[in-house]
Amino acid sequence: MRQALTAVLAAASLSSIATAQTAPPPAAPPAPTAQSALGSAVAKDMDGLMTLYRDLHANPELSLQEVNTAAKLAKRLKALKFDVTEKVGGTGVVAVMKNGSGPTLLIRADMDGLPVVEQTGLAFASKVRTKTPEGVETGVMHACGHDTHMTAFIETAKLLAARKDEWKGTLVMILQPAEEVGKGARMMLEDGLYTRFPKPTHAIAFHDAANMAAGQIGYTPGYALANVDSVDILVKGLGGHGAYPQTTRDPIVLGARIVTSLQTLVSREQDPQDPAVVTVGSFQAGAKHNIIPDEAKLLLTIRSYSDETREKLIEGIRRISRGEAIAAGMPEDKMPVVSVKDEFTPSTFNPPEFAEQMAGLLKGHFPDGRVIKTSAVMGGEDFSRFYRADKSINSFIFWVGGVPAEKLAAAQAGQTSLPSLHSPFWAPEADKVIATASEAMTMLALDIMKK
Repeated sequence: MRQALTAVLAAASLSSIATAQTAPPPAAPPAPTAQSALGSAVAKDMDGLMTLYRDLHANPELSLQEVNTAAKLAKRLKALKFDVTEKVGGTGVVAVMKNGSGPTLLIRADMDGLPVVEQTGLAFASKVRTKTPEGVETGVMHACGHDTHMTAFIETAKLLAARKDEWKGTLVMILQPAEEVGKGARMMLEDGLYTRFPKPTHAIAFHDAANMAAGQIGYTPGYALANVDSVDILVKGLGGHGAYPQTTRDPIVLGARIVTSLQTLVSREQDPQDPAVVTVGSFQAGAKHNIIPDEAKLLLTIRSYSDETREKLIEGIRRISRGEAIAAGMPEDKMPVVSVKDEFTPSTFNPPEFAEQMAGLLKGHFPDGRVIKTSAVMGGEDFSRFYRADKSINSFIFWVGGVPAEKLAAAQAGQTSLPSLHSPFWAPEADKVIATASEAMTMLALDIMKK
């Protein structure tokens, strides 16, 4: 999921997700009254799954560098008799299992870690250090839970491969790179995901949640996650001595005016029932107390749901930047330059009828109170692209909570605060996330492709 990470990776990603989840966490779900057959099968595999999880957690790789991760998981998929293709869209993996005529179901997990120095204190905490593409040395951590995603993905593949007599159709399981920088889904699609391989009729995925009880499931019909745009504004001026401002055109003052006016895009131009965010995350200008610089640079993150609102916000940023420059007396050749980054994450949409159908199946399978409807968030997830590439696909992404019960209770009592996704302290109760997600995805797949 994308969101502003560091200056190193200014492009947002899920992800990005948990800091946007500001609603109070729901109460812990009741314990299951009985274990399903699928639940029992997952329970038998948990020792091996946790070994895999700990390995993935201790050995994260940054976006577009997921070489070892992809190789070790591709090997497991081959052992399950999938037809496996590696290096799709960079480091992506596509595993296909055909089982007669029927629906084509895509199940996706993302592989990349984040440029974060882990501080969880776990015995298997990541000690990996590397350099970003920008040359900045950093630690690497699965601070967004993609290690739980991959582990549950492998168990789902195993369970479905062992139950071919219960389903018919084509199973397309993909391991996607570069979700955190919003590139991976696009790169796989551009590399022929829907032309070289069977095109899906259905697509499902899950994301761990840092504000929900471990093992609880959340779903959102309609818009579930936001458009995520990164915008740069280059504010031009004429530098000079700070003691003689009348000889200059101060870009810092103009930049400050732009920052203030941008707030009216949401507060005064946007329908309050259509949420949007315009955040100036960085204001860069000058190098010395008594020098007015020639330019200033603003870095923004923009969040919206509909494409219409997205375009309205971007156009508003251009209009306000130019308008403030005109008001400041800037000549035409000193107008601000607004640049929208090419790589953006489109909003994620769960077709409502299909989302409610999937939620009904989950509620029927898991005990009362375990599955809840959740609000949309302003984080982003490039799983959205698989639906946007063909809106006839029935697409569904859901949440699986990862907060241990005692920590959730302490947070609800005001005794502590919870770390978000992308935090160096985020350590989900991984066994519950993996077990719940494996069972949920397998159950949904068996229903979508039932004989």
